[in-house]
Amino acid sequence: MSKDLFGKALLDYQNGNYSEDIITYTNISDEDELPLPYLFRNYSEMPKLEQAALKLAKGNVLDVGCGSGSHALWLQEQDIKVKAIDSSEGAVEVAMKRGVLNVELKPLLEETESFDTILLLMNGTGIFQELSEVANYLKHLKSLLNLDGQILIDSSDISYMYEDDDGGMWLDLNQGYPGELDYFLSYKGEKEVPMKWLYLDFETLKTACLTVGLKCEKVMDGEHFDYLARIF
Repeated sequence: MSKDLFGKALLDYQNGNYSEDIITYTNISDEDELPLPYLFRNYSEMPKLEQAALKLAKGNVLDVGCGSGSHALWLQEQDIKVKAIDSSEGAVEVAMKRGVLNVELKPLLEETESFDTILLLMNGTGIFQELSEVANYLKHLKSLLNLDGQILIDSSDISYMYEDDDGGMWLDLNQGYPGELDYFLSYKGEKEVPMKWLYLDFETLKTACLTVGLKCEKVMDGEHFDYLARIF
């Protein structure tokens, strides 16, 4: 079971108890700090990919993995109807405290309402966990879309992380898809239960969409091997 360290960190920041950041690392990368203020960013502080996704959002919106609610709050300010969901109790509590009107503690696969736009941002494909689960998640997302609905999702092609200094690849192809990572998080000396986290390159995402009867187009590339895609 998750200790919800992510939620605890968000609550600490929201309640004025900010003293340190979240530490993350993966099975192929070293420790990195995830600054808590970044998780409370406003529209002007968001990466261009996120800004573009929010501007494309229309109709009735579902914000998946809403975190502290920054995306949902901006949409509310534009008078867009938005429902925010997260599987972190702390995140949901913080989003409510910050003024998100419709927020629920719920994993994506338990969502049943229908929407015109579904947002999965901050490496939205991460929630799929591993390549073998992508089709299941896409089928479920498809079932939540209204006629002419869209899914806006971002991810990165992380194959660059497997390059050596000479530009060659040290990828072990017996290890499976390179975007499947084990993700570790710690906060204030406590370690979270490791979780699986998936980065999908655009072509792999596009192929997965086609297999479940969805179309996928690239909206834009980001600054570092990342991209925003629209699925419909």
